[in-house]
Order: sequence, then C-alpha cells, then structure tokens
Amino acid sequence: MSKTITVFEHQSIKLNQVIGKVEVNSNLLHALQSYSGEKGVPYFSLIHNGIKFNEYVGVIQVGSTIIEVLPKADNSISSNADEEKTITRWRSILIGMLRAINEIDIFATSNSSLKIKKNSVLYLYFEIFIKEVEYLLHAGLVKKYRKKDGNLTTMKGKLLFGKNIQHNLVHQERFYVSYPTYDTEHQLHLILYKTILLIKNLNSNIELKSRIGSLLLHFPEMPNIKVSASIFEKLIFNRKTKSYKKAIDIAKLLLLNFHPDVVSGKNDVLALMFDMNKLWEKFVFKSLKKFKNQDTIINEQVTKYFWKPKNGFRSPIIPDIIMKNIKQDISIVLDTKWKNLNGKNPSPDDLKQMYVYHNYYEANQVLLIYPGIESFNTGFYLHPKTGSATETECSVICLSVINSNIYEWQKYIHDFIYKNLNLLSANTLSLV
Repeated sequence: MSKTITVFEHQSIKLNQVIGKVEVNSNLLHALQSYSGEKGVPYFSLIHNGIKFNEYVGVIQVGSTIIEVLPKADNSISSNADEEKTITRWRSILIGMLRAINEIDIFATSNSSLKIKKNSVLYLYFEIFIKEVEYLLHAGLVKKYRKKDGNLTTMKGKLLFGKNIQHNLVHQERFYVSYPTYDTEHQLHLILYKTILLIKNLNSNIELKSRIGSLLLHFPEMPNIKVSASIFEKLIFNRKTKSYKKAIDIAKLLLLNFHPDVVSGKNDVLALMFDMNKLWEKFVFKSLKKFKNQDTIINEQVTKYFWKPKNGFRSPIIPDIIMKNIKQDISIVLDTKWKNLNGKNPSPDDLKQMYVYHNYYEANQVLLIYPGIESFNTGFYLHPKTGSATETECSVICLSVINSNIYEWQKYIHDFIYKNLNLLSANTLSLV
C-alpha cells in the first residue's frame, strides 16, 4: 500500500519529520537527493537533511511513497482540522485548474465516468489512461503494415542473402526473408503496452488493480522499447488513429517523467509536476476567454523583440495576455504572477517589466494579476526628472480564491477584471 505525504508549494520536509502519519526516512530522502543529481531539478531544492519545494505542484511518487504538492495562495491554517479542510480545498482547486486549461486534453472525460475519488492527481491520470485504452480495445486495435524478418518454409517477400546463407546452409528447404505483415505491432501499441506495465508497477490503488490486470490480459504482448522524446515527436495521427491521441499524451507524460532506480530498484521516481506560474497564467487566460463578448479579442504570449546585439540573437519580450476592445479601440496588457503580495507593492522588477510592455505594445493600460485577498489598485509611473505622476498607468489586481467551484471562480475572475479595467461597461458582461 502506498503512503501519502501532502505538502504545499515552498514548504520544506526534513529527515525524521512525520507528516500525516508518514515519516520522512533516510531512504526517501536519499532517493530524492539521487533524483535531484548534480544539476538539480526545478521541483525542489536540497537543504540540510531535507528538501524545500519550489513553485511546482503535482505528485512525486518515490517507490511506494507519494508526495503530493498542492498550490496555496493564503496562510489560513490554525489547527489540524483547518489543515485537512485546506488540503481538500486546494487539491480540488488544482484538479479543477488542470481541467479548466485542458491540460493535454485529459480531463475532457466526464466526472460521472470516473470511479476514483478526487484525492490524487496521479490516480486520476492512471484512471483516465486506463479508460482510454479500454475504449481502444473495445473499438478494436488499429492494424498497420510493417516489415518482418523470418526463416520460413515458403518464399515470400525479399530474400536476405547474407542471413539466408548464415541460417540455411544445411537447410535449403528454408528461406530467410523480409516480408510485409499486417498486425497490431506498431509504435502506438508499443508505447501503450509499456505504459500499462509502468502503471501496473506504480499503482497501489485497489480500485484500479483489477482493471490494469484486465488490460494486460486482453492487450497483445509487445516487445520492449526505449522511450525518448523523439519517439513522440515522430508520431503522426490520421483518421484511423486520432482516437489514440489522449492515451498517447498521458503515456508521454508518464514515460518521460519516470526515472527508474537502477541501483536497488526499490525507489523508482515518477514526477508529474506543473509550474504554478504557467498554470495560473493559462487559467486566467482561459477564464477571460471563456466569458468574453464579441467586441473583445484576447491573445496570449504575443512576442516582440526589443534589443539586438551586433552579433547574436534578438532578445524578446512576451507578455502573458493582451486584450483589445474593437468598439472602444482599447488595448490592455496583462501579466500574471503566482505569488501573494500580502498587502505590499509589486516588486520593482514586475513594475519595470510592465513599463516596457506599456511602451512596446502601445497599451492604454497594463495590469498585474496576483492571487490573494481581493483588491484593485491603480498607480502611475513617475517622471524621471520632476518625480510627478505621468499618464502611464499600471494597475494591480489581487483575485480571491472564492471556492473550489471552478466555473464560478472563472466567472468571478472575468467579471472582477473587466469591471475594474473599464474595458467594457457592466451591462456588456454577458456570455457569448
């Protein structure tokens, strides 16, 4: 049975610390240190007798121990009961955010078809993959032509002279040939079969165990392959194989983030982690786009270049979101930051970044968006000589996490931003 340690981003865990009745022992810590290696990983940093998590959230499975790292934009824990509620709330929020941004399109599956409770991002990925492969088996696995070499009693295909002499010098009734065959042994199924075996080794959820066993019983056995990113880059989906896309996307996520323990084989590491800054950026973008009206155009990450050396490449600037209102001829640049200001001003770096955006994108207004206690504040950049306020405006919005109902949260984000931007009047905040 797996053991689960639940922590929040930027939290530390140390040797012999007990979290949720699970002790951080030397084996677990050593496995994480080995996984980090000399170059380190973006998910956490090594500290004395422990590790400190960064701004990444998700799941790291080490052997039979699952470390769940949740996002958190407040400090509202005062008791064990509050901690349990906070964990449940932010776990639900994380899963909801992943679903809202359509992360590799895996959460398009309806809630009613999922049997696993919403208590683990890892097992949700496992179950959706299993469900997709079950569907493929039910529909019938796609067959493809491939070349196959073999020593046959009949001549078919192309005779391989060198191998024929090697194998059939005294068996002239046989032919070593290369011939086409039409079967299920092709790259897509090799990847899926390897992923099924991986899930079988990692899974400790009783509800999924029998379904994994059933998959292995009905899925044709495939030869083992070495997996790299290049394999997935070369895949081409057509009309017959487009139904494989979702299962292959999850297989890619699992296989490329799995790091086997080659020493003892007991502390394999699987890391499914998401950069919270990028997740917040995409979530705000999707929320604004979800409820926009027909007069508004919203784009993300529009690149411009602002400096070029005599020798070398140009340096780009890439704001998170650009909103334009066609009727009012207004352009606004928005940049998201996943950090709690706690009532303080944005950092000078954030403000300088928005000043550049204001000039290079000829924006009417620029806006910084943070999570936290709901607030809206507008400021103006000062004249470098006189110190008086200019007309160059930068606003700061803090958005509350109202509840774990993602639809309502997205609607709130849209309405609060639009209302305070004066981009659209209140009566135009209608759904398209």
